[in-house]
Amino acid sequence: MIVDSLGRRFRNLRVSLTAACNYACTYCVPDGKRLQPAAHELSAEEMAYAVALLVDAAGIEKLRITGGEPLLSPKFEDLLPKVMALPLNDVSVTTNGQLVKRKIDALLNAGLKRVNVSLDTLQADRFRAIARSGDLDTVLEGLDLLHQAGLKIKINMVPMRTHNADQIMPMLEYCLERGFELRFIELMSMGHLRYGNQFQKDFLGMEEILETISRRYEFTRTDAPYDSTAVRFEIPDAGFFGVIANESEPFCSSCTRLRLSSNGFLYGCLSNSAHHDMKPILELPH
Repeated sequence: MIVDSLGRRFRNLRVSLTAACNYACTYCVPDGKRLQPAAHELSAEEMAYAVALLVDAAGIEKLRITGGEPLLSPKFEDLLPKVMALPLNDVSVTTNGQLVKRKIDALLNAGLKRVNVSLDTLQADRFRAIARSGDLDTVLEGLDLLHQAGLKIKINMVPMRTHNADQIMPMLEYCLERGFELRFIELMSMGHLRYGNQFQKDFLGMEEILETISRRYEFTRTDAPYDSTAVRFEIPDAGFFGVIANESEPFCSSCTRLRLSSNGFLYGCLSNSAHHDMKPILELPH
């Protein structure tokens, strides 16, 4: 078991399968530049071995496969069954949903039970303006397939004042009707948003998000696990939603997450460049 200097035990691991993405979202990259694969990305076998080592050494219990866009990687179908076979309590995938229709068999055959899908609007023109790629109908069809297959679905939405603030309620209604849990993710002052004034123009905090929802619904804050990133709310007889309040209510002190990059670097925080290179210990056993 690994415990840091603040006494935090690491239970959760986020694995970036690839740095590449088929979108170029406004809050992620500048000027529509698509993210490309990192140099010397780990193979599926090396990635699975790294996860197994962290399960054994750090006591990792939950794994989330992310990107970039993980379904874009040719390694995805090799990695998923390998990590599903590890002694983990939970394995999930975060995707933009664009390739779900193409990969649905791989998701189901591996026994996956839970998926997070990033979706910021239900309007096709807004979708293209934010993602700068992709097709909304394809994502919605993929969500229908996942829903029909009985997977637990969470939707991740980044509300932005100049792009999709008026989509907060339509997105919430869409999710409540289908039993999806919507997570509003506060915009983060990272990367290109750290410079200039776009972050200040677009930031919508938890207080304003909740005020918008309160005009239509009554809700109560619910208990959440100690190390949860989301503040969770229940709308009686309707469902749940959450806010990942990176700026309004930071969760650093209770964070139990490690992050493994696609090229083998282990990080403790998205906002800290300190890392450990796992590649020297990833010589696969024979």
